[in-house]
Amino acid sequence: MNAATEAPKSGLDLVKWLVVFAILTSLVVANSVFEFSTLQLAIGLVVLIPLAGFIAAQTGKGREFLTFAKEAKLEVRKVVWPTRQETNQTTLIVAVVTLIMALILFGLDWVLLKLVSFLTGLGI
Repeated sequence: MNAATEAPKSGLDLVKWLVVFAILTSLVVANSVFEFSTLQLAIGLVVLIPLAGFIAAQTGKGREFLTFAKEAKLEVRKVVWPTRQETNQTTLIVAVVTLIMALILFGLDWVLLKLVSFLTGLGI
């Protein structure tokens, strides 16, 4: 990343990251210390995790991550995915080649075993 595309750093970024860390840590500690019902725990997770994500997104690194995620989503749209037929054919080719290589290696191993057995006279 060059200086022109790098997100400006705020002096509050460290404070924001500490708040995010405190929120997530408090969730873990509260879950292990207190006896929450499943509903209370779900409400806490649904409220506090997005809050921590929102605060993290307000930092320089958070903005960089969101920009990266948007660009990655655009790139995924450009991918030409194979058809079902192409996928099946490719899978079949890989399976056949794997089977052929396994047979070749088995044969080579058998020949070498017989050769070593003959040379050493051990009759393995």
